[in-house]
Amino acid sequence: MNILYLHGLKSKLSSAKRKVLEQYGNVYAPDIDYSRDHIQYGEVLQQFPKTEFNVIIGSSMGALNAYIISNWIGRPALLFNPPLSKHPWSTMFPKEKFSRGDASKQLLLGARDEVVNPQETLSYIGNHLYNHELVIKIDPQLGHRIPVDVFKAEVKDFFDKICQ
Repeated sequence: MNILYLHGLKSKLSSAKRKVLEQYGNVYAPDIDYSRDHIQYGEVLQQFPKTEFNVIIGSSMGALNAYIISNWIGRPALLFNPPLSKHPWSTMFPKEKFSRGDASKQLLLGARDEVVNPQETLSYIGNHLYNHELVIKIDPQLGHRIPVDVFKAEVKDFFDKICQ
């Protein structure tokens, strides 16, 4: 299984989280400079022209791009605190690149997130529902950063669902 992981703004995939992901497959985690553009789904995929990704996982700004890539290539996504409400809905659904697969989404929102407002994200999703399966979890104690134990539990839950 090929896993595309997209880090957040001014962040990288930690070795502890990489280790969690490597239990499920090959991990591709490009370094992304979001300072020039927040939306970089095309540039990300151009780095891996011969790689077929089975799932996309992202955190914060990476979750925004993971959402778009999931829609573009028709693959499931696990999204941690995606700032969806900060960008036009039309951006979220580029013309499909491949035949549609399972583009289900699992989102984890931190109720105490001071960077990406979970209420805005929920409102945004509620106003723009699409025909994918969408699982939304809200952790009342979670802020913007995702601790390794929470990351590990969410990744396990995600793969348990998609590998049934």
